[in-house]
Amino acid sequence: MSLLPHQLELLSPARDADIGIEAINHGADAVYIGGPAFGARASAGNDIRDIERLVKHAHRFNSRIFITLNTILRDDELEAARQMAWQVYEAGADALIIQDMGLLEIDLPPIQLHASTQTDIRTPEKARFLQDAGLSQIVLARELTVQQIAAVHKALGPVDAPGRANIEFFIHGALCVAYSGQCNISHAQTGRSANRGDCSQACRLPYQVTDAQGRFIAHDKHVLSMKDNNQSDNLRALIDAGVRSFKIEGRYKDMGYVKNITAHYRTLLDEIIEEREAQGRPLGRSSSGSTTFTFTPDPLQNFNREFTDYFVTGRKEDIGAFDTPKNPGQAIGWVTKVGPDFVELEVSDPATVLHNGDGLCYYDLHKELVGMAINVAEPVSARSVTQWRVYPKDPMEGFKDLRKGTEVNRNRDMDWVRTLEKKSSDRRIGLWAHLSETPSGFSLMLTDEDGNVGCAEVQQPHQPATDATKAEASLREQLGRFGTTVFAVHDIALQLSQPWFVPASVLNALRRDAVADLEANRARNFARLPRATPVEPPAPYPEDTLSFLGNVFNHKAHDFYVRHGVKVIDAAYEAHEEEGEVSLMITKHCVRFSMSLCPKQAKGVTGVQGTIKAEPLMLINGKEKLTLRFDCKPCEMHVVGKIKRQVLNQAKEIPLTFYKARPQNAH
Repeated sequence: MSLLPHQLELLSPARDADIGIEAINHGADAVYIGGPAFGARASAGNDIRDIERLVKHAHRFNSRIFITLNTILRDDELEAARQMAWQVYEAGADALIIQDMGLLEIDLPPIQLHASTQTDIRTPEKARFLQDAGLSQIVLARELTVQQIAAVHKALGPVDAPGRANIEFFIHGALCVAYSGQCNISHAQTGRSANRGDCSQACRLPYQVTDAQGRFIAHDKHVLSMKDNNQSDNLRALIDAGVRSFKIEGRYKDMGYVKNITAHYRTLLDEIIEEREAQGRPLGRSSSGSTTFTFTPDPLQNFNREFTDYFVTGRKEDIGAFDTPKNPGQAIGWVTKVGPDFVELEVSDPATVLHNGDGLCYYDLHKELVGMAINVAEPVSARSVTQWRVYPKDPMEGFKDLRKGTEVNRNRDMDWVRTLEKKSSDRRIGLWAHLSETPSGFSLMLTDEDGNVGCAEVQQPHQPATDATKAEASLREQLGRFGTTVFAVHDIALQLSQPWFVPASVLNALRRDAVADLEANRARNFARLPRATPVEPPAPYPEDTLSFLGNVFNHKAHDFYVRHGVKVIDAAYEAHEEEGEVSLMITKHCVRFSMSLCPKQAKGVTGVQGTIKAEPLMLINGKEKLTLRFDCKPCEMHVVGKIKRQVLNQAKEIPLTFYKARPQNAH
């Protein structure tokens, strides 16, 4: 176990080490980042030296670094993955986030293993199995409700049991419309596999939706594009349901996003920790220190497709970003005049200030979002604070349907961007200082909030102070200067037989030496996370058959499932054994429900009841056609299609031959 039952972990993403360092500085208890290869974001890999640099910074605060090794692997990639696992372990990384169970069958270092979202954990049985298989932290499917999360929590057993897994849950960021690990649309259409970190994002495209008779239900709507996840209002309920690691999505996101969203959730979690302390139900951070910010965190300032809490509190009608997959920003006002090379705006809030470089946007008559980058922004007159004239960077003729009365949003505020480009946080570990005299000088002992101690002594003649009050104030001032370190002093105790005069240079050297000793002892006392031991005999997998959706792509993964009692194992979709129509995506999102065409919604509606059936619908984007089929009992939608001939004709992956039927001797 990496977390004690009362500890909460804020888990932030990082595209690179510099972003990871700022995530730590803004309050992250842990950071997940791609290693040199095999991460589910193919273009977000990092050099081992950068991982080492990030680990060193994180460990100063007892924060952890998790490396994503969460793609499915071919047989010929297992050795390179094994070598990478050892490299990141030797660089000091704390855990590997994995999808491919074949990794559990090879010589991995004694590093903790976490189950990726790609392992598709929706049931208590699957969660319990992964815990029993030796995974220490499991990220649950984003589609689960609070009640379903609580059921998983219960199934994992007593919170203080050895080998008990922590529950991790996504609380913010882009939503994959499919159950993670259950989408093969990208591979079927382009040969680029989402399970191998290279998704083409077909879900963000516009589609025509037609019914069985060919009638149009929707025209050019992004019906598979979800709004962004935001669980800010549900954190207490998630904590009570058993979540202990709170994960922010975004390994492709920029520095400003990671700073702001980390700071936002750090602030909210700290409020809850303080609140529970007052209630006598203590919770704590899983890392050290406290964090202050130079800005007020605001999730609305970053790229977002508007927000939803998805299914956490039950099914909602407005989870989709059907009009645009872009960032619509925040409404700020209306167009009052369109000139030959400018636009005049009336802002609704007098406090709104427009800046050169801001990004504005508006919806045209087809509800498509049109962007407008500002070259120059200036007040129309000194008399009005709400009238602005902006000169766009692009020619005016390109702004379709822009007219007087058009509502305008801002989706990039340069003042905000500049704030986050500067140093915007301060993270400090609290300590207590104790200065005492020795026969030949002075001794300083520093004790930090984690109980680590650093000591230093100095040879210095005892020289009585001429002004006792001034001498004590001077001692406290010099000893309290921890500005360039990661520490902040709570209290300074002086244990002296009388007021002494000690030169500032001596006190500074004494403090520096004590800090160096404290840092060294913190590093020495840092404990690596233990690897969980799988239960013996091996726990049976909840099913005895795995379809291609099991994502088994190498013989070691096959061996793993056989060892855990699976009798029939199909190869992953990427093995090109499924040439006909199959469910390319399974999702909890339902296009019928979102368009008020769900038979369950129609129940009891006079004149409608019984007339709406969950018949298939068709999605069309250019030459691409996909069928939507509705499985109403579990309330799920299947996006059905077949692999393209040109994808099958691409260089074949190394062929896999698994049982296609139950072997004769299987019991």
